Amino acid sequence: MIDNFSDKSKEYLKFRPIYSPEVFEFLNSLVEEKQLAWDCGTGNGQFALKLAEYFDQVIATDLSANQIGNATKHDRIAYKVEQAENASFPKSSFDLIAVAQAIHWFDFDRFYPVVQKALKPNGIFAAIGYSTLRLPVHLNEITNHFYTGVVGEYWGKERKYIDEGYQTILFPFEEIEAPKFKIEVNWTFEQLIGYLNTWSSVKHYIKQNGENPVNFIEDELKANWGEAPEIRVVFPIVLRVGKKGKV
Repeated sequence: MIDNFSDKSKEYLKFRPIYSPEVFEFLNSLVEEKQLAWDCGTGNGQFALKLAEYFDQVIATDLSANQIGNATKHDRIAYKVEQAENASFPKSSFDLIAVAQAIHWFDFDRFYPVVQKALKPNGIFAAIGYSTLRLPVHLNEITNHFYTGVVGEYWGKERKYIDEGYQTILFPFEEIEAPKFKIEVNWTFEQLIGYLNTWSSVKHYIKQNGENPVNFIEDELKANWGEAPEIRVVFPIVLRVGKKGKV
């Protein structure tokens, strides 16, 4: 797994969107037992916190010690700094293994054998993420150009898996059809700018060019914002779910 977010861990916690409750209700409906879940690539722990509402215990792991250090503590969550592909859990440990907005960074050939070993026989695996934000049309044109034009070449090659809705990732499970979900939030201008600054492509642009590309569109976004203090922001959710299968 690539660590793109250690130096943005506090911003990631503050500005990244939270998955809608319907996602967790759907996953909960698929899992027969609710003893133990693994949130792999937990980041700031936001997905683990929701899982803890349904499971007796959640193990939440991430490559980044900074992310784990900024994660919200919970009595039913055990946080660990651990690489996904090298995780060493006992056989048939988990009722659910979930990867939220991270599986596209993983080495599939090394990660999935770990999953197959750690899942219980009737366990569920879920790969979830959210694709590019959608704004009111007058702002969407600006952010779409920013995404593809300004920082387009600075995305890691793995980003394509998000753009393709996770349909092209390796998925060695007995797949279960998932409903279409989305995240809907009302954001201020400051929240939108804060979110854009968490993009890995922005980080890569700054490293290579010595300036923040978000500054290039900030004035244009502000000028086109309108009078309302907040706007509606939508993130389509990408989700693939399956039962334990053969690698």
